Amino acid sequence: MSSRSTPPAVDVRGLRKGFGRHTVLDGLDLTVERGEVFALLGPNGAGKTTTINILTTLVRPDAGTATVAGIDVVQAPEQVKQRISLTGQSAAVDDVLTGNENLVMLARLSGLSARAARARATELLERFALTDAGAKRVGTYSGGMRRRLDLALSFVVTPEVLFLDEPTTGLDTRSRRELWDVIRSLAEAGTTVFLTTQYLEEADQLADRIAVLDGGCVVASGTPAALKARVGGDTVELHDAHGDLLREVPTDGTVSGLRRALDVLDESGAEGVVTLRRPSLDDVFLALTSSDGRGRADAREAEASALKEIA
Repeated sequence: MSSRSTPPAVDVRGLRKGFGRHTVLDGLDLTVERGEVFALLGPNGAGKTTTINILTTLVRPDAGTATVAGIDVVQAPEQVKQRISLTGQSAAVDDVLTGNENLVMLARLSGLSARAARARATELLERFALTDAGAKRVGTYSGGMRRRLDLALSFVVTPEVLFLDEPTTGLDTRSRRELWDVIRSLAEAGTTVFLTTQYLEEADQLADRIAVLDGGCVVASGTPAALKARVGGDTVELHDAHGDLLREVPTDGTVSGLRRALDVLDESGAEGVVTLRRPSLDDVFLALTSSDGRGRADAREAEASALKEIA
């Protein structure tokens, strides 16, 4: 028996990609372990979608290596495609067909028999809470229902790795949280999820690990808790009646630590409203990403123009 360990779900080394004069990825390194939910964060134009498109074989890198499920995305793209699914920023469904018909059609195109395709469609409609809507035309679906159907289509053939490129963009809060539940259930069932998102709360809620992308490379990675710890600990804040910050006292978050912080505020004689503030991913994002909006805008425009060619 081979002693070689199972390769990670995604392994990227020195990945580089440019569009025209603009470098989008500049030596990207990251690893995603099997069975985890991994979130890639970064400002608009940082290269999140380009990374997804390289890993799903839609775009070739200029340099570096990338493997998905242990397979090189450049050397064996067809083998990679057999092991992945991609859900992009817009639902790839046919509005004229019903939800059930969309699923049966893709199942047949994936090689299932007519009977197996119907059975798989029924199973997926139930799994993604769409049974009651299965006989309705997709054009009548809400945004959340369309996204759930899009995810269901990704699981006609169960993938080893599911890539989600900003899957909840444009959804209302209720639909977004419903989709989070679906994504959690997929991860619990063993699917590796690679997620990009512009919603920091989403990454905080879903991800086992997060990587922050800026300037074409990863500037920090770790669990949400570890990243938040990098930018500071808990703070007891005193605000006036208008909400303006009067004073803040660091604390370790323990009961005794909170008492000491409150004693410090009490001894100062200041009056106001006391709150406990914990570091958030917003703090991490602002601390670790640059403010070079013009450079990112140029890169984003070049990236968007180039990616239209593969749409």
